Amino acid sequence: MYRYDEFDQEFVTERVAQFRGQVERRLSGELTEDQFKPLRLMNGVYLQLHSYMLRIAIPYGTLNPEQLRMLAFVARKYDRGYGHFTTRQNLQFHWPALKDVPDILADLASVEMHAIQTSGNCIRNVTADHFAGAAADEVVDPRPYAEILRQWSSLHPEFIFLPRKFKIAVTGSTRDRAATQVHDIGLHARRDANGRLGFTVYVGGGLGRTPMIAHKLRDFLPEADLLSYVEAILRVYNLFGRRDNKYKARIKILVHEAGEEEIRRQVEAEWERIRHSALALPEAEIRRIQAYFALPADIQPRPADSVVLERARATNPRLDNWVKQNTVAHRISGHAIATVSLKPIGGTPGDATAEQMELIADLAERYSHGEIRVSHEQNLILPHIALDDLPAVHEALDQAGLATPNAGLVTDIIACPGLDYCALANARSIPIAQRISERFSDHARQAEIGDLKIKISGCINACGHHHVGHIGILGVEKKGEEFYQLTLGGSGDETASIGEIIGKGFSSDEVVDAVETLVDTYLEKRESADEDFLAAYRRLGQAPFKDALYGPA
Repeated sequence: MYRYDEFDQEFVTERVAQFRGQVERRLSGELTEDQFKPLRLMNGVYLQLHSYMLRIAIPYGTLNPEQLRMLAFVARKYDRGYGHFTTRQNLQFHWPALKDVPDILADLASVEMHAIQTSGNCIRNVTADHFAGAAADEVVDPRPYAEILRQWSSLHPEFIFLPRKFKIAVTGSTRDRAATQVHDIGLHARRDANGRLGFTVYVGGGLGRTPMIAHKLRDFLPEADLLSYVEAILRVYNLFGRRDNKYKARIKILVHEAGEEEIRRQVEAEWERIRHSALALPEAEIRRIQAYFALPADIQPRPADSVVLERARATNPRLDNWVKQNTVAHRISGHAIATVSLKPIGGTPGDATAEQMELIADLAERYSHGEIRVSHEQNLILPHIALDDLPAVHEALDQAGLATPNAGLVTDIIACPGLDYCALANARSIPIAQRISERFSDHARQAEIGDLKIKISGCINACGHHHVGHIGILGVEKKGEEFYQLTLGGSGDETASIGEIIGKGFSSDEVVDAVETLVDTYLEKRESADEDFLAAYRRLGQAPFKDALYGPA
């Protein structure tokens, strides 16, 4: 993974000192909350429903054990003993005291971490495929390009105060595990007919109040032109993006109102003007950054079948279930990528205690060559596990409550913090997620249902990505009560789609039953066990699901 150079470290350290002075002025009353707000947002500090919240950047979702241990240390010393991993591959602390935030940032800076550009109208944390560098279907590791974008975008003088926040995602595999088509810019690496590496470029995706799937602006952008083309897009957006209405300020609205062809014309014209500048990426620089992300040299091919693992699976059904559901093929024979589920039955999606973080750091150090990933699905990943080591890894995770075998299943629910924490929320997300996971707790039943993504948001801002859930749940407030609107057929992968509202909402008491009705209808109507929920919905349409929920029209 990338290591800070002298400039990076000095930059982050100076920012901590600067913010310490700003906090002191706020606490003394020299700054009002309104005056302090833009300063705290530049450092990832939000004012939530009950307290301040600190959002920490985890660029492209990659951590080392030292950094994860530091997050555990911060959770224990300054918060309530846990942290919350988000759909932006970040981590949030929901209970820090404002007076402690400069000390937290100083501690983070000691392990090359910060909270810069995790809020505000700027280019946010660049996200990537959580299996990057390890996936068997990978064309190229996307993280070097995410790092290049990070370095380019950090306090970019032209793009610090954009019309609204701006999000970029990069994937390097045939499968899109980074949800690139629901980002302001999505980059999907591929090779052309001649084997040259480049990117399909998507622009204008996003969720929230006005969900949209991105438009394909370029089918193939050569690797060397990455920065110049992205800058051309940002320049067009910065020039023409609306600043009179924050609800219409995202680039998706600009693309929608101007039209795909006009935006393409403007971007291509701007790109032609700047493409031969210093923004052109020299091959030597690309390879230099890639070297930081090379596979550890001691990951060597092993036999594709592990006698140790198969013997253990034969006598341990819990291990067998976990291996089937929470591990996938690695690019190197004899290894696997393991998902550490942060979705225990009845738990809060995305939460991890300090002790759990420390355990995962230890396991990464011992078994995963010092690497951990954060997924946008609010789980952690150990990307480089030898098959022979899976039984030991599973045993340690199981003892810590981290071995729920549900990756990709109905209980692997994405949920925002909702009204339990967020001042913007209209309804609670966490209790609904907990009750759904309890309803479907039986593993055999989950396995029968198969791949099913449930995503829950507590308000229209869609931090839980409900629009791209196979079943999406949106919390709304209605005459002082919490109601939940259901959408069906959403997807955030390479076949991206926005879910369709199925009908009137359900009360908190009714919504779990409604979800179960949808699942039972799918099981009844699917053509075979190989047809997953999304495929069945796309084949059948709304009608049978709507009839099951509300009765025949």
